Amino acid sequence: MSRVYNFSAGPAVLPEEVLKEAAEEMLDYRGCGMSVMEMSHRSKMFEQIIGEAEADIRDLMGIPDNYKVLFLQGGASLQFAMIPMNLFKNRVGDYIITGQWAKKAYQEASKYGKANAIASSADKTFSYIPDCSDLPVSPDADYVYICENNTIYGTKFKTLPNTKGKTLVADVSSCFLSEPVDVEKYGMIYGGVQKNIGPAGTVIAIIREDLITEDVLPGTPTMMQYKTHVDAGSMYNTPPCYGIYMCGKVFKWLKAKGGLEAMKAHNEKKAAVLYDFLDQSRLFKGTVVKEDRSLMNVPFVTGDEELDALFVKEAKAAGLENLKGHRTVGGMRASIYNAMPIAGVEKLVDFMSDFEAKHK
Repeated sequence: MSRVYNFSAGPAVLPEEVLKEAAEEMLDYRGCGMSVMEMSHRSKMFEQIIGEAEADIRDLMGIPDNYKVLFLQGGASLQFAMIPMNLFKNRVGDYIITGQWAKKAYQEASKYGKANAIASSADKTFSYIPDCSDLPVSPDADYVYICENNTIYGTKFKTLPNTKGKTLVADVSSCFLSEPVDVEKYGMIYGGVQKNIGPAGTVIAIIREDLITEDVLPGTPTMMQYKTHVDAGSMYNTPPCYGIYMCGKVFKWLKAKGGLEAMKAHNEKKAAVLYDFLDQSRLFKGTVVKEDRSLMNVPFVTGDEELDALFVKEAKAAGLENLKGHRTVGGMRASIYNAMPIAGVEKLVDFMSDFEAKHK
């Protein structure tokens, strides 16, 4: 069977070269006679895998020495609780609500202290990013929280919020490694890897050293303390070994492609193919204001639910998979992460063009 073009929001498309390399190593990793799936996380060989993975992501993102890199489990959703448990000193967190995941993080934080929604785009179904140049940041806020790229709604912060000196915490799950990033602008950047980097089951957290202390909320489980994982080099318990191995391969793939500058150029070119079509289409329309459009997730609609359903069905038959929009939005969504080739987006646009000719 031939490969389809997979537009899933996550778990999502992975680079074919990486999958082939992993397949070749599945039964015997570099002559050790076993798979990475079977390997002890305490072995020299796995120590090398995780060590190289950390070195490569540090190199790709230019992560300064005073930031720790952690490979964790539990998805981004577990971080919604870990962040307040570890970072609440005044028990105040300011949240910018730009979609479902920021809202869930906000709701979770409110179990542990005072979570303030200091800006929101809920009034227009999260179709834009609110102006964050002069926010009512709480004087005693421990941090300001954003979800930088909104997978469901297809919006992206192009300018980081003015946090008025407060620590910025960002969930970057769906834009991780899609473009260069200035790590020092954040106290913490984290994301689930299953959208842009690897298989589901691994979270990467990049945290500034001064935020990692034993001074956590009373009752915080040992496993939920960042310091536990920092002190153990992400190996306090058995880490998601195979996921880390796959992420490491993707980091090497990214470096071979020219790093994050090259990836941003590739992603801009690819997204332009789809957005340019949407902007001139008489049947399909994008749902996000132009200046806040994501390069990773592109939602669009025809305005007719039955036609949307027909489009998704016929697209699937044409080898264009997972184009159904999130249940909270409807319509369609094309997730065009790093590993989606331009050819996939071009095939989608050709299909949309033919569909429009038949149905407009």
